[in-house]
Amino acid sequence: MFCSTRSIGLLGLEPFLISAEADLTRAIPSFDIVGLPDAAVRESRDRIRSAIKNSGFDFPERKVVVNLAPAGTKKAGASLDLAICVALLQAAGQLEGDFSSMAFVGELSLGGEIRPVHGVLPMALGAKQLGIASLFVPYENGAEGAVVQGITVYPVKNLAELAEHLRGTHTLSPAQPLPEGELPSGPLPDFAEVKGQQAAKRGLEVAAAGGHNLLMIGPPGTGKSMLAKRLPSILPPLSYEESVEVTQVYSVGGLLTSGGLLRQRPFRAPHHTVSPAGLTGGGSSPKPGEISLAHRGVLFLDELPEFSRQAMEALRQPLEDGVVTISRANARITYPSQVMLVGAMNPCPCGYYGHPTRPCTCSPAAVTRYLSRVSGPLLSRIDLHIEVQPVEYEAFSSPTPEESSQEIQKRVIAAREFQRLRNPSILCNAQIPPSLLRQSCPLDDGADRLLKAAFERMGLSGRAYERILKMARTIADLDRSEVIRAPHISEAVQYRSLDRKYWNR
Repeated sequence: MFCSTRSIGLLGLEPFLISAEADLTRAIPSFDIVGLPDAAVRESRDRIRSAIKNSGFDFPERKVVVNLAPAGTKKAGASLDLAICVALLQAAGQLEGDFSSMAFVGELSLGGEIRPVHGVLPMALGAKQLGIASLFVPYENGAEGAVVQGITVYPVKNLAELAEHLRGTHTLSPAQPLPEGELPSGPLPDFAEVKGQQAAKRGLEVAAAGGHNLLMIGPPGTGKSMLAKRLPSILPPLSYEESVEVTQVYSVGGLLTSGGLLRQRPFRAPHHTVSPAGLTGGGSSPKPGEISLAHRGVLFLDELPEFSRQAMEALRQPLEDGVVTISRANARITYPSQVMLVGAMNPCPCGYYGHPTRPCTCSPAAVTRYLSRVSGPLLSRIDLHIEVQPVEYEAFSSPTPEESSQEIQKRVIAAREFQRLRNPSILCNAQIPPSLLRQSCPLDDGADRLLKAAFERMGLSGRAYERILKMARTIADLDRSEVIRAPHISEAVQYRSLDRKYWNR
């Protein structure tokens, strides 16, 4: 007898429909799975056999052939166990009914329990798009799948419970999303804890308001890492659409620790020993890398010159395009990578080149070699370059409280709203396309003259010109000014001057 059920597969974040077709014939008992299964799918034969027997069913002593269609697409992971098992029981006559509007996702244990799997949120979104009415998922994944509206998601604990629901003897309750108050969102570090560094804080505010990439250069102990870790606290809260995007990436990566949507912007700080694949994603079944896990948030690279040249160069295309494409022999997988890149570095190996009081012990050649580890093409993709100077004693001892993250965030949110009203299709100024640059960045006469002088004197490239214009647009937005004025251009040019000081570019 032949029967078929449905499941959902993923290529990166892209869902596709899988038909689990089971056929039973009178022949020497065997169990084969075809349709380009990987090792985890092939091993499901033993899991399914034991789960069926330990759940009160009879495993058919027939020749069993299961085909996973489409046969030309590789199937990976244990999430197909449940769909294969239901198709097999239906073909054996132990389950009856029309399951064509249903999809089944879950890994089976030997005892018949249904274990959680990765990627349920994008699977649920895909099931809705593909016209599936009901999706059965592991109990622990229920709240995650219930985030999607327009499809009924049933959380299932074990195979026997699922069989009772399909027979109509006991009805499962649909999953419900977690209430807003139950979603995990721990406190973020606050800028009020950072003494002094007003210039650096201003640069971080500009970067947050426009979504610009940022590089901080300064001696050890000046607070570069401390400042970077507080950047998420002044970024605007994630919108619902952004939360869904970020949660999908974490779900596929197996890093989702709760059933609800992620509400805080990601902050990823990989160690400098990370490989290029660790940054951009990869593996035999490609998983998202650090730049995708930081999507809609911050990717912080501390001690930037210590990262391998290959790893840093691998960031160039994702930073420019906002997506990472991983090519394999059997598939091309795309993950999102719209991040704010924040780098921090010392000016030399010893860290004290240009320090006002401590002498640098490095030779000029050593300083040059150290700085040259950061390539020109990567440096040109970083909008703001900020020099973080040592903090004076008076700043530490001052009783005056520092400005809190909440106060800075209000200005950032107001600037982002100003940008949204001007260009509703663009989230922030860093994403303004060249076609809208002139329209979005009108200059008064003084600003135009100043920008022309800076362009000619500094020998700016076309990319640097665009980034200065976008930064000036953000600074003007913080001032609630529709027109970019000379002070806005002056501050933006200042943020592009350190590469001339240290790299002579």
